[in-house]
Amino acid sequence: MTTLDRVEPPDTAAISSPVRARRKRLSGKERWERKWGLFFISPWIIGFLAFTLLPVLATLVFAFTDYNPVRPDDMSFVGLKNWNTLLHDAKVWKSLRVTVTYALLAVPASFIFGLFLASLVNSYFLVGQNIFRTLYYSTSMIPVVAAGVIWGGVANTQTGWLNLGLEAIGIKGPDWLNDPTWIYPLLVLIGLWGVGNLMLTLLAGMQGVPNDVYEAAVIDGANGWQRFWRITIPMITPVIFYNLTLMLIGAFKYFDLAYVLKNGTGQPQDATLFYALNFYKNSFEYNLMGYGSALAWVQFVIVLILTLVLFGTARHWVYYAGERRS
Repeated sequence: MTTLDRVEPPDTAAISSPVRARRKRLSGKERWERKWGLFFISPWIIGFLAFTLLPVLATLVFAFTDYNPVRPDDMSFVGLKNWNTLLHDAKVWKSLRVTVTYALLAVPASFIFGLFLASLVNSYFLVGQNIFRTLYYSTSMIPVVAAGVIWGGVANTQTGWLNLGLEAIGIKGPDWLNDPTWIYPLLVLIGLWGVGNLMLTLLAGMQGVPNDVYEAAVIDGANGWQRFWRITIPMITPVIFYNLTLMLIGAFKYFDLAYVLKNGTGQPQDATLFYALNFYKNSFEYNLMGYGSALAWVQFVIVLILTLVLFGTARHWVYYAGERRS
């Protein structure tokens, strides 16, 4: 047997784990930078643990108790009672129906309108682009409570601008705030008024599309609509995916504007009894914190499932530059 035959095989574990080997040989400067990095992010870590993670875990415990913040010493373990009550509570199912109805109306309408505004202010043919961008975005900076008060006056049956404008063209305006049929169009309209953030992110995505792609399409004879549908939309799908995720989560958390407009009553005829509002009323008005915790976890699970479904479909329609697909 020759010397070459007796050569030991290389350490494949060491070769396949260069990162692991590097981590074992941190220099003094790297250790110092790691310590300072942990020091600077420690306020966030402490805040996350104290004000997010621990409260979330506490609600999971409370969901199996009859915890009442007014009488905390009387708390007792009730097992699955809260969950059984939840399944047979008509208000829960009605609030879910209200929330889903709003989501089906508001999410597509807000996205289409935001995309239209972003395309408009991105157009070179629009004079005063910066002024319009500022005006469209400024509405999203108004606090929700102030916006609710403003729109409560705008939608007033007798003196509101909406009905006065409709009457000026010979149309009798509806009772926006007290008719369960018209309260949803009003909420969607208010949502369209506040699409500034959506418009801004979509505009940023559009401005990130390389101009040479458009120039090549023009040379090939593509018209404006073809360039928008075949180039702009595919290239900004990561931004679209990001916004759709936030809008979906926001729809199931919808609460504040409905609370301001109808003082948290859920009227008319429970048409504004959104799931988050029902959770709030049980937890903080009726002091049924244990039952409210169960409601909160159901909301969390629903939103998590919908978000996972959205992420699962993303690989079929979201395009990332430089990504290779099999």
